[in-house]
This record gives sequence, C-alpha cells and structure tokens, in this order.
Amino acid sequence: MNEPSVSVRNLTKSFGNRRVVDDLSFDVRTSEVFALLGHNGAGKSTTIDLILGLKTADGGTAKILGMDAAKNRKQVFERVGVQLQHTQYQTSITVEEACIEYASLYASPADYQKLLDGFGLAALRKSFVSKLSGGERQKLSVVLALIGNPEIVFLDELTTGLDVVARREVWRTLKQLKEQGLTIFLTTHYMEEAEALCDRVCIIKSGKKIAEGTVDEVVAASGRKDLEEAYLFFMGEEELL
Repeated sequence: MNEPSVSVRNLTKSFGNRRVVDDLSFDVRTSEVFALLGHNGAGKSTTIDLILGLKTADGGTAKILGMDAAKNRKQVFERVGVQLQHTQYQTSITVEEACIEYASLYASPADYQKLLDGFGLAALRKSFVSKLSGGERQKLSVVLALIGNPEIVFLDELTTGLDVVARREVWRTLKQLKEQGLTIFLTTHYMEEAEALCDRVCIIKSGKKIAEGTVDEVVAASGRKDLEEAYLFFMGEEELL
C-alpha cells in the first residue's frame, strides 16, 4: 500500500489547561478528499497548524508526504498548497497581481487564468483585493493555494461566507482537481459539503476522534440516515433534531 499523503499519530496539543488536540491519529490517502469535522473550537484548525508545522505539538507526530513540515519546511511547501482561516495577503493589489506574485514563488506554477475562471473570478482580475466581497476573497485564497501545482492542498473552512451557488462552483472545481490526482484535506462544518466531496471523514469532539471512515461507514455506524444526523448522533446532540 502506498505511503499516506498525511500521517498523524497520537497528536496532542494543549493551551494552558485546555487540551485542544487529544491523542489524535489518522491517515489521509493519496488522491482522496478527506475532511476533519467538528464544531468551532473542536481543534480542527489547530490540527492543521500542527501538521503544517505552524504550531509545535506537545506529543505525537505528523508527517506530510513522509516529511516533518517543521523540519523540512522548504521541501514540504514546494509540494503543498494551503488556505487557512488566518491567511493574510495584501489588499492593495489586484487579483491578477496577487496571482502573479504567488506564481513567482514556484518553478512550475499552474495557469492562474484557468484557476480564476474555474472559481468564477476571471471577471475580477483587475479588481483590487480590498474591493472583493468576503466570499470572493475566500475563493481567491483557494486559487492562491493551488497556484503552486501542489500534490496536496489544505483547505480550512473553505466555503465559509459563500452563497449556495458559489459553494457548489467550488465543489465542482475541487472534484475536477481530485480527478486529476490532487489530494485534498479540508475542514468544514457543512455536512452537505462533506457528503458531496469526501471519500473519508474524521469527526472530532474537544480534539478527540469519535468517528472515522467513509461517509457511508460513518452513517452506518450511527444507524442514522445521512451524515448530518450521524454527526449529531456522535456529538451527542440528537435532541436537536
């Protein structure tokens, strides 16, 4: 079996007395879409930061493409794309200038014009980033994460702030990229999004894994009819139905 694109083993992280990531283990296979699911504050973003070496774990290990990102930063980030909730970029430049700036960082960048078109941003090439709506900026952040032609891309709450039409546009483009062999690791609190995109999901609560498998496996294990109801079951929130 091929080595997983991401391998997490017994990952732990606390802030003060609060354990945010609690003995977390999972693999992300090559060319699959994998989602980490959980409430706001469940530890999803911190887990990504630990995997990417942006925060230091208290215990356990995390590898991307067989490498520790904190120790092999250059090699990892030449092959990995990242869109994080806390990503900051210049707002006083145009969309096209942002793309050109990012493309200059890579030896063989993707065609940013095609990416802008795929994410419905082609008409905004000459617009200043500062003038984009929240949803448009969100889509631009995904485009910028893909400009380096990554083997794996991390997308943290990628469609937050997007309307239904824009969200489905993003889904369609990501499905096409998956068909081309891209591995996609995402976090989301939209169960419909996870059902539409994901091969496998991992549900966490207070940083601890409580369910993992294909969408069908997780739904079957809950005895419920869809992922949203399964999610509520595993979270102990069925009374909300």
